[in-house]
Amino acid sequence: MAGNSQRRGAVRKAGTKKGQVQGSGGVRRRGLEGRGATPAAKDRPYHPAHKKARAAAKAAANPQRRPSKVAGRAPEDGPEYVLGRNPVVECLRAGVPATALYVAVGSQNDERLTESVQIAADKGIAILEVQRGELDRMSDNGLHQGIALQVPPYTYAHPDDLLARAQDRGEAPLIVALDNITDPRNLGAVIRSTAAFGGHGVVIPGRRSAAVTAVTWRTSAGAAARLPVAQAPNLNRTLADYAAAGLQIVGLDAGGDVALDDYRADTGVVVVVGSEGKGLSRLVRENCDSILSIPIASSVESLNASVAAGVVLAEFARQRRR
Repeated sequence: MAGNSQRRGAVRKAGTKKGQVQGSGGVRRRGLEGRGATPAAKDRPYHPAHKKARAAAKAAANPQRRPSKVAGRAPEDGPEYVLGRNPVVECLRAGVPATALYVAVGSQNDERLTESVQIAADKGIAILEVQRGELDRMSDNGLHQGIALQVPPYTYAHPDDLLARAQDRGEAPLIVALDNITDPRNLGAVIRSTAAFGGHGVVIPGRRSAAVTAVTWRTSAGAAARLPVAQAPNLNRTLADYAAAGLQIVGLDAGGDVALDDYRADTGVVVVVGSEGKGLSRLVRENCDSILSIPIASSVESLNASVAAGVVLAEFARQRRR
């Protein structure tokens, strides 16, 4: 209002003089004080990490609880689930160390389901009857056929353990190292070939590599239960350690400088296998003593990584039998 010197909305409290400022009683000062370090994500109740940590603790306390909502995969370092009647019965036949078999209520019985339940019962694997919705949440597309197998995380060996295994047997070490192999089926096939031809183990990188999953177990046809798989934090350093121990480091490549027919594997050998597309990485190739090629027909460009490993291992086994 014109002529009013007091600003609109300004209110003078009773009992205070004009120009006097009333204190906050220390409230504002306390609000400015530091509250200490920010809690870790897992310690903040409303943070997703806190919920994950709490769920993991519950799962550890009760390993036989019903499966969590995972889309056909398990969290890192957690159990995973094999879905479908053929995959499940194949895993059980292969001796995959399963911890639980889930069967949907009302599932139609057949030979595969009957055999799966029988094998699980014989091996002392927990058999749990669940609602079909529980299995639906474990699958991307719901094609579980009313059955799922829980597989625990794989326990990896140390690269040095493979040398000790060969030493205990009084044999020259024969080890396979994988570089740029990301398909668990290739890993399973390599494990199977290595076991079949007298190898002492397989080494995989700790990162950017296929891991031992249920698919790997199934492809290895049970060989993963008998042959150690070691995980190397740094593959190049592991290869250097093997070379220092007197082993020959042999890389496989179609454009190698030595043909398989001309190579003699009389001493300890590490066979390094790269992927069919990328081949060996530059640093791994530099750590190899020889690059080995497999003679094949000119009409074929290259071999699958696991097939190439099997061919070389078979030849080395033949040489050692002589």
